[in-house]
Amino acid sequence: MTKQTTLAIIGGSGLYDMSGLQDVDKLEIDTPFGKPSAPIITGTMEGMRVAFLARHGVGHHITPSEVPYQANIYALKSLGIERIISISACGSLKEELAPGHIVIPDQIYDNTHKRHRTFFGEGFVAHVGVADPFCGDLSVQLESAVRETGGVVHQGGAYITIEGPRFSTKAESKTYRSWDMSIIGMTASPEAFLAREAEICYATMAHVTDYDVWHVSEAPVTVEMVIQTLNKSTKLAQDAVRILARNLNNKRDCECKHALANAMITHKDAIPTQTLQKLDLLVGKYFKHE
Repeated sequence: MTKQTTLAIIGGSGLYDMSGLQDVDKLEIDTPFGKPSAPIITGTMEGMRVAFLARHGVGHHITPSEVPYQANIYALKSLGIERIISISACGSLKEELAPGHIVIPDQIYDNTHKRHRTFFGEGFVAHVGVADPFCGDLSVQLESAVRETGGVVHQGGAYITIEGPRFSTKAESKTYRSWDMSIIGMTASPEAFLAREAEICYATMAHVTDYDVWHVSEAPVTVEMVIQTLNKSTKLAQDAVRILARNLNNKRDCECKHALANAMITHKDAIPTQTLQKLDLLVGKYFKHE
């Protein structure tokens, strides 16, 4: 009997090129929101079935604004995923968060403006709560796994998501620091918000690659700088994922699993049939007895 896949990793395609990954499959999935960024790779490690999705596509050809976030989260939901670990590069906005360190943020400031931030609309309104956008329980377990690898990890902090694909100006970077933001990246939003709407626990392993452009004694961030630091961090990320898969508490006691219970405001009879069918994977359990 095939074990259900309940844990997913969203990050670079190199993450699933690891020793010990067995029974590997490649899944081509279509969704009502289009195709995901790439085929979803599933495999077994530490006795757990894990899914991997390359956020920017195989070969990194999709910009942060072009990532099909809705399709990615919907596709993972269709596989029965209950938890997502996002692995991403970020810039540091604080002296103590040095390149090579890992940050497990607990807040998001959404500074994007081009992206679809919700599954809802088209005659169906829901207001999901995201006061705490990352799953606290999963974040604690992720921190523990990173610490076991020997990596330097910081728990908590605000992740500001910018539109990209360009890096910040110095004026922007200094402004974000004045807002007490901790790290800066381009993908946390709307990924975390869509995961919450899909009632999936979501946590981020943010790899600090640079000091953005505010740090006067450091060279401004470049693509080469980011890639070099990420390459060094790949093994740490792989080891942390393996440890997390081995130690993950399968019981979900957090509020993520019923985030939509009190979020939907539109009466079922007023929802267009096509919209209701489109979102049945997400909301069907709340309407099946009506």
